[in-house]
Amino acid sequence: MLTFPIYLDNHSTTRVDPIVFEAMKPYFTEIYGNAASKSHEFGWKAEAAVEGSRKKIAELLGAEKNEIIFTSGATESINLALKGISQYYKSKKNKIITSPTEHRATLDVCKSLAKAGFEIVFLHVDKYGMIDLDELRKSIDDKTILVSLMLANNEIGNIFPVEEIGKICSEKGVYFHSDCTQGVGKIPVNVNEMNLDLMSFNAHKIYGPKGIGALYINSKSKVKLVPQIDGGGHERGLRSGTLNVPAIVGYAKAIELSIRNLDSESVRIRGLRDRLHDSLKTNIENIYLNGHPENRLYNNLNIAFEGVNADLLMMSMKDIAVSSGSACSSASPEPSHVLKAIGLREDLIKSSIRFGLGRFNTEEEIDYVIEKYAENVKKFRK
Repeated sequence: MLTFPIYLDNHSTTRVDPIVFEAMKPYFTEIYGNAASKSHEFGWKAEAAVEGSRKKIAELLGAEKNEIIFTSGATESINLALKGISQYYKSKKNKIITSPTEHRATLDVCKSLAKAGFEIVFLHVDKYGMIDLDELRKSIDDKTILVSLMLANNEIGNIFPVEEIGKICSEKGVYFHSDCTQGVGKIPVNVNEMNLDLMSFNAHKIYGPKGIGALYINSKSKVKLVPQIDGGGHERGLRSGTLNVPAIVGYAKAIELSIRNLDSESVRIRGLRDRLHDSLKTNIENIYLNGHPENRLYNNLNIAFEGVNADLLMMSMKDIAVSSGSACSSASPEPSHVLKAIGLREDLIKSSIRFGLGRFNTEEEIDYVIEKYAENVKKFRK
């Protein structure tokens, strides 16, 4: 049985899994103390929940418990990582290397740092959104503080060779930060195997609550950060503010579920994604895949429907929730910076739609979407 609207915007955010919600509930109504309250049982139980969740998240990602710092989300984690490290080392080095297809959170922080006098170097990307590792090697010099490159792209789904990038950074003696927001829970992530010094990630992309994220800081790297939020000295003095206990508990449960079910879930959702792609190609002429054809997230499909305005196409099917790019860029009238960076023609950029499949999508939903898109694209082209 179909229920509407059909949600295919899971790169933007996800529905909270009922199992995650059940884990969170007691911390709203029963165990509601402040984790920083040290004088009574309510605070002790809240603190125990936070530290237990921190330990679980760390273990699932190959980290140590003290290497996980809770934040309000990945955007704050990225700000703390990039601004914090740049400000600490600015008297010695001033160069940061990134790519033009990063999330706006990274690009806007780099823009802010450029205004403050830092040199920002953007690596070139090919038509699939992939970087050249030799260019990365050549770009690193004695002025480089940090390389910041994402694990998986939020618009076109391509996956960067983070382990190799980490090795290059380690050999060159520079710090490596990765925005792993779209990757954690969908790709096996081990912070040690990937040679990460810093990693940003959050809960609401993997069926957890909004408003909670984390920054992994490799204790062996001895990386130093300037705090971006002062007051109270929470989270080892790096992120002050009362901890969101229910969300932290939900965060740990969401990561646990995603990693435990990764193999089976990836097979099922990839099957739905391929069914959608193959059927659209069969039923609609002149459509093009944006991003790498194979090295991509299993739930991502970004398609250009030549000759059709994507915004008008989406508005014609209000019972199907998709997007034309990142939710964080939706307030901007400018075309997708990711699609521009990979050299896509302007008309195809304006014709592109991102389908983000997820845990709760069904075959019936995908078949309905195929039928509606085939019908409406043909109608718009006429």
